[in-house]
Amino acid sequence: MATLDELMFTRAPTARRPLLGLTVLVVEDSRFASEAIRLMCLRSGARLRRADSLENARRHLAIYRPNVLLVDVGLPDGSGLSLLRMLAAATPRIEVLLGMSGDDHARDVIAAGADGFVAKPVDSLLGFQTAILENLPKERQPTTPRAVSDETIRPDLVAYRDDLHHIAQVLDDTDEDDALDYVTQFLGGVARSAKDHDLDAAVANLIRLRRAGQNAGPGVIALSQLVQTRLAAAGPL
Repeated sequence: MATLDELMFTRAPTARRPLLGLTVLVVEDSRFASEAIRLMCLRSGARLRRADSLENARRHLAIYRPNVLLVDVGLPDGSGLSLLRMLAAATPRIEVLLGMSGDDHARDVIAAGADGFVAKPVDSLLGFQTAILENLPKERQPTTPRAVSDETIRPDLVAYRDDLHHIAQVLDDTDEDDALDYVTQFLGGVARSAKDHDLDAAVANLIRLRRAGQNAGPGVIALSQLVQTRLAAAGPL
């Protein structure tokens, strides 16, 4: 006998839930960004799975094949572009491959074989649905017009604090260049998603110091202090 979960995700998409029947695997290390996508999937009818690294994504893909893969370009154990290249060449191919980033990596994502690029922050429900639907095979498209809603998704700030805790640990453990590359990429995207302009400015300042070949120490200290201030204040906004 079919389970309730199986019945829900074999139903045809509807006007209000145009992604019903689809499974989305998001490969994203930010809890805040992942929570936004979870809420969009919930409103759209899709089932969501999450991996926070390339290694965990490969473990997921060894067990099942999603309909949609949405992968961040910058991950803690490498570039999401490598995963896109591998899956673009795989047979059978995942129906929709999308790359996402807070930086302008659209050309890199398309060159890796993806179907499209999603700019972060991912907060528009309409944009999220469109990025998937316009790349689905014709037989998987909804048969009725969807109800258009350009709702802006606002995740709970608890997920933002989780991201801040994570990056505070990274900053405490190392000051190596590779780690700072990850810190600025990760925290810049998270700050923009949360509309935390002061933190975004601190990230930009650290990037500027490093690119100019100047002492990055003051920028790292300022960024660390701002992260700790956010955590002590129980929220960034």
